[in-house]
Amino acid sequence: MEVSPMRNVARDEKTSARKISRRAWKLKIRITWNAIKKTVLNTMKPHRRHLSCAPTMKNLSMIRQELANNQPNRVTKTQPLAQLLIMPYSAADFIDRGDHMTPTKSPRENLSKTWRELHGSQNWEGLLDPLHPSLRREIIKYGEFVEATYDAFDFDPLSEFCGSSRYNRHKFFEELGLTGHGYKVTKYFYAMSHVDVPRWFERSELGRTWSKDSNWMGYVAVSGDQESERIGRRDIVVAWRGTVAPTEWFTDLKSKLKRLSSGSKHIKVQNGFLSIYMSKSEETRYNKSSASEQVMEEIHRLVNFFRERGEEVSLTITGHSLGGALALLNAYQAATSIPGLFINVISFGAPRVGNIAFKEKLNQLGVKTLRVVVKQDLVPKLPGLLFNKILHKLNVINQRLNWVYRHVGTQLKLDVHLSPYVKRDSDMSGSHNLELYLHLLDGYLSKKSKFRWNARRDIALVNKSSDMLIEDLRIPEFWYQMPHKGLVLNKHGRWVKPGREPEDIPSPFVTEIPKNLLIES
Repeated sequence: MEVSPMRNVARDEKTSARKISRRAWKLKIRITWNAIKKTVLNTMKPHRRHLSCAPTMKNLSMIRQELANNQPNRVTKTQPLAQLLIMPYSAADFIDRGDHMTPTKSPRENLSKTWRELHGSQNWEGLLDPLHPSLRREIIKYGEFVEATYDAFDFDPLSEFCGSSRYNRHKFFEELGLTGHGYKVTKYFYAMSHVDVPRWFERSELGRTWSKDSNWMGYVAVSGDQESERIGRRDIVVAWRGTVAPTEWFTDLKSKLKRLSSGSKHIKVQNGFLSIYMSKSEETRYNKSSASEQVMEEIHRLVNFFRERGEEVSLTITGHSLGGALALLNAYQAATSIPGLFINVISFGAPRVGNIAFKEKLNQLGVKTLRVVVKQDLVPKLPGLLFNKILHKLNVINQRLNWVYRHVGTQLKLDVHLSPYVKRDSDMSGSHNLELYLHLLDGYLSKKSKFRWNARRDIALVNKSSDMLIEDLRIPEFWYQMPHKGLVLNKHGRWVKPGREPEDIPSPFVTEIPKNLLIES
């Protein structure tokens, strides 16, 4: 059958119209896509400058001025928060602008189903590179618990309370602005000074003092009801205080290993750490029982209290520097005395503590340890900096020697050069500063990524007890101190050292938590 020519013409017209329509759509899509790319590139341009390192950071002020010229009214009452987030920080960002400033904390999500993985049940496999956002927030939370021990510690040698906490445990988190974490302090603990570790002890220069034998070493805290519901269990935290200027301290540290207990022939740990943890004397007021006994008594009490209520309980032990070493000893003791308890250690800049037998026993006990270290920090390489490094390059047989120090757990390694806000020629002691650790954590994404552009933690905190920030930011160095260096103007117009309120005077006695008390967030 012959097809009509008119039908072919109609078909050709339809095909031609379809081709024209397709070309038109392609043109529209191309124009739209080019517009999107141009917008994205213009938006991301400040990011690239913000993430630049090395020489470009010396010109941060000029970059900022250039951006300000392009956007003269960048900070206004009507400007969206998203626009503030993408700009590089400069001195102008540390002027108080009220509600229009970037929040310093990210929102917290429910962890009831993921807390075990976040606390190392799978040894943090797949969570560190890239760093999981929830894990980042959890690590920083525990780091702030440790930082609180420094902020509350009385370092003033002219104070009769030098070596103690400036606040009593009932208002500890309130005074330090940490009530948002939802924990309550239940006990303080103390350690003795007469131990074989140089320059770790702070003592008053006055004749009268609260204690000549002891220093406040940290606290035990527990999550409140609301926070426990969010994180999926009742979390007991032990925060161990470290040392502020530890590079000299660890240089003088003797590397002698000592047997951990009479029942463990091959398990050995550094002698000085063990002395701080175990020393006691009936002649002292605060250390009739050792730091280990004080802490373990409280852990046992809290675990039994909440288990009797049918709650799931975990123990998180955290510390910085010397505190990180004591945290491992604490975890070992808890794991050997409390069966079935999930125990996790998060340490910052901690030194090596024991030999390979100590490491293997902790692994066998199921203790999960996350070590956060900074590449430029010397302390995690101690004790045995040179000797351990040489042996590490030898064969496997030498690495089994019981008198060689070994690190424990999983390592998360940071780099000072990651942050565009930190000086490149910073001193070694500044690299050990805990606030620097928390700053680098907040900006860390992965081993191959640059500093996180939307990091929210306050950068000014880095200079709280150091001089690490670049001068362009104009943040004073070592700015965290008591007003007027602790002096107050009395009613007679004289500047004097104030006495402490009765409740803030250190006491070796602890009031038991009533059995019917619900610990509220």
